[in-house]
Amino acid sequence: MDLIADLKARNLVQDIMPGLEEQLAKEITPGYVGFDPTADSLHVGSMLQITLLMRLQRAGHKPYALLGGATGMIGDPSGKSAERNLLDMETLGKNVAGIRKQLEKFLDFGEDKPNGAVMVNNYDWLKDYTFLEFIRDVGKHITVGYMMAKDSVQKRLETGLSFTEFSYQLIQAYDFYYLNKHNDVKLQFGGADQWGNITTGTELIRRMGGSEAWGFTSPLITKADGSKFGKTESGNIWLDPARTSPYLFYQFWMKQPDDEAEKLSYIFSFRPVDEIKALIEEHKTAPHLRRLQKALAEELTTLVHSAEDLAFAQQASDILFSKGNDAVEILKSFNEQQLLEVMDGVPQVEAAKSQLDGEGADFLTFLSESGIFPSKGEARKMLQNGGVSVNKEKVTELDFKLTSAHLLNNKYILIQKGKSNYTLAIFS
Repeated sequence: MDLIADLKARNLVQDIMPGLEEQLAKEITPGYVGFDPTADSLHVGSMLQITLLMRLQRAGHKPYALLGGATGMIGDPSGKSAERNLLDMETLGKNVAGIRKQLEKFLDFGEDKPNGAVMVNNYDWLKDYTFLEFIRDVGKHITVGYMMAKDSVQKRLETGLSFTEFSYQLIQAYDFYYLNKHNDVKLQFGGADQWGNITTGTELIRRMGGSEAWGFTSPLITKADGSKFGKTESGNIWLDPARTSPYLFYQFWMKQPDDEAEKLSYIFSFRPVDEIKALIEEHKTAPHLRRLQKALAEELTTLVHSAEDLAFAQQASDILFSKGNDAVEILKSFNEQQLLEVMDGVPQVEAAKSQLDGEGADFLTFLSESGIFPSKGEARKMLQNGGVSVNKEKVTELDFKLTSAHLLNNKYILIQKGKSNYTLAIFS
């Protein structure tokens, strides 16, 4: 596979150093990307770098995942408008362990393979390197003028840039030099905002007598409105299922607009480019079926989570977007955790379970007093028109009663008005 040609076809190359394509064609080339351990989980904003490592390995080359146990104590100013909060050692250790566990899911770390992935932590070679030794051995090779000229530095001068963050560029450059010297790593890649740091690394390697080294960057992924990709109103879309459930992860991709889904398919899908083009054309014949979004959601949910999690996410989608006996049975089969995952973001009302005793609660009264409908009259009108359901089953009787038999997991009742307006009633 011609890796760079494939990346260019997917619009995944922003800047590239001359000679890299020839180097990749010549031999197995070790290449690395760094991950800042700012949390104990990566999020979809990190997915591009993860998939680039995967593409590198699938093309026969050797991927290195560098965890910034040391640089995470400083913070990279690239692309940032303010200085980060510094993390303590305990937090950093927890974050590094969490990220390490996640990356093992995406890369083949088989030691018996010539291109088996390797995970490294720059804290291992920087922890005993004294400040005086560093500025003597490394600092003398790169001038202040050279460092000041980088865009990542220039953009921060107006808001203020501490020496701590200013030094990040040189430390990252040393990481590249260290890996080049000790592991024969010849390639570093990252987002477009990393170009300055990467070129400083290749320059340091040259000046300190290392072997040849290259770099390339990919365009930063932003949404149509220019905002950061991977963030929603509720925050980051995490790769950890405890932070973002597989259902919400699946829905994140399903909800992408058509033009975004096209772009993201080239970026994240491992389908051949020609197959993606054909899928896009097929999607255009019936956009309402969302074939493109569905294909992307299925592929990435399986990649990040599992086939079982995908099946659950699809079943969960049927609850909110489908009807019929299947949806009813699926809803009743969910345990409490699954139910709450599906209902994340759905409005909730609380009620006393005691009102379900005996003959039960008058449904029309409950709908109005709970605020699900503004009045009993409006509730009656929609019910008469067949627009109200309890646990996905349509209610037609005006004298319908809610009883404990309707409780899901002995606590919840899902009430639907219209096609997609849900409320989760919680009884305690």
